[in-house]
Amino acid sequence: MKKMLIVWVMLVSTLAFAQNKVDDERMQRDIEVAENILSTLIKQQMGKRNFFPYEVEGSYLPGYGVTFRLPNSEFLGNFVWVTGSDNYAVDFPPEPMIAGDAPRPMKSYSYSYSTNEDRARQDMKRSSGKARTKVAGRAETANSDSSRNAFNENIIAAAKNFIADYGDLLTQLQPNEKIIVTNRGENRNFAMVWKMAGNNERRQTVISVEGSKADVNQFRQGKLTRDQLMSKIHVVNSEVSDELQPDLELLSSIFNRLYSRDLSKTFFSDENIYYEKLKDYGAVYHMQVFASNQIDGFEAIYTMPTLHLDEVDQETRDKKVKELYPVFEKNIKEDFLEYGRTVKSLKDNETLTFDITMTRCRGCDIPSSLELSVPNSVLKDYSSGKITKDAALAKINMKKGPNQ
Repeated sequence: MKKMLIVWVMLVSTLAFAQNKVDDERMQRDIEVAENILSTLIKQQMGKRNFFPYEVEGSYLPGYGVTFRLPNSEFLGNFVWVTGSDNYAVDFPPEPMIAGDAPRPMKSYSYSYSTNEDRARQDMKRSSGKARTKVAGRAETANSDSSRNAFNENIIAAAKNFIADYGDLLTQLQPNEKIIVTNRGENRNFAMVWKMAGNNERRQTVISVEGSKADVNQFRQGKLTRDQLMSKIHVVNSEVSDELQPDLELLSSIFNRLYSRDLSKTFFSDENIYYEKLKDYGAVYHMQVFASNQIDGFEAIYTMPTLHLDEVDQETRDKKVKELYPVFEKNIKEDFLEYGRTVKSLKDNETLTFDITMTRCRGCDIPSSLELSVPNSVLKDYSSGKITKDAALAKINMKKGPNQ
């Protein structure tokens, strides 16, 4: 009897493992179909105004879920809510680095868009010889803000409908995993570049719509109503504040120094850390770390400043990166806790987040990105001695991007 019980337990465990094993090919097919559906729903939600291609890119992270990344709405919004014939100059971040090298100079591109209405205004302006008044300028700004808000609301509505009606098509997704639609894509430097391009007057927004596969399954089984499912979908639609926050600026300065070439013992940031303060959400820091610099004139010879190594070949460089990664992960988590508590301007229910793009290292089996987040209440409790360091570290949520 005892042997039969053991065999039965082993059989159940084997079946459970088989059910949880992801068919990568099927997952990729499901994601590509879902990308097309989401893109179509967004176009339909926008109506006839949205004539341009709207690309959606999905990716799966085991244990976390599928994230569908949308084009940055602040950029695409120009083509949708622009009310004048202004030209918008946008500097895009540098092309992807090879082997984790430090950044190259940015390339600049200009785009313009006009409608029949715009051209009519131009004709009227030329015939009258009168420039736009300040009142007209304010009216255009108000109209632009209103159109942008409508644009974002349409994105959110399409994303919620997508999760509710088509989330079950992601057949390989486990009940504990999520379906996320967000405009925070690979282009993490867009916010900084947007300001550099002279667009400070147009407030940026961050959108994230998140549902769980378990809730979608409950809805499909009739255990949740559509309204109940919609209430469980978590939505972030927040403006990026332009107000200067001394404590947030200080934290940028601290991490730029901690991860400088001469002080860091793992990876370095080259002082590229900046933050976004999101209304009623918290602060998000963006950081990109590097392991090496490519020596000019040599295809695969590097310097590794934090290790004081010169003329390192590709194999040695990648080996060092793999050795440094676990040390970096441990250090950045501890630094996030220790120095994050210097932030005083966040509310208890707001969140401090570090979004880190990792150094490139193809085939090194290290994450392509890290995201650390913690409620500000945890930082306050740790700072006041209400909880221990180990307890506070345990409350930090860490998400790892797909391995390289």
